[in-house]
Amino acid sequence: MRNKSRPGPHEPRRRARRRALQALYQWQLNDDSAAAIINQFREEQNFNGVDEDYFERLVREVVDRRDELDQAIAPHLKRQSISLDQMERVILRLGALELLHHPEIPYRVVLDEAVELAHRFGAEQGHTFVNGVLDRLAHECRRLEIAIKPNDD
Repeated sequence: MRNKSRPGPHEPRRRARRRALQALYQWQLNDDSAAAIINQFREEQNFNGVDEDYFERLVREVVDRRDELDQAIAPHLKRQSISLDQMERVILRLGALELLHHPEIPYRVVLDEAVELAHRFGAEQGHTFVNGVLDRLAHECRRLEIAIKPNDD
């Protein structure tokens, strides 16, 4: 069991994802610019232990690539995107961004982080939906990585 007082080496990125999720949720509701949201969050939120550069990068990239991310996600939805919960939409966009544009992050890490965000912030059973959508997207865009690293469950 990991000691809660000593965060692991991946905790700053995990915290960056959580802050980005919150910022992007707000952005979806208000449609502010990425710069305005980032500045507001830096002023109002505690960024101790947060990878601030990664937070900013995630927010800017999701805002800039929203149409591309939505198009990548759409074929993998088993329901209309109109019926997506706003939090699920943000989590799916973050996960799709990391799958498509951050190959340095293993696909399993992307899925695990997205599922954790959905558990923590999403609707009941939203994590199952998020996992299914991002897993199907990973099988499309990370085929080689998935083939090289066989499922050892």
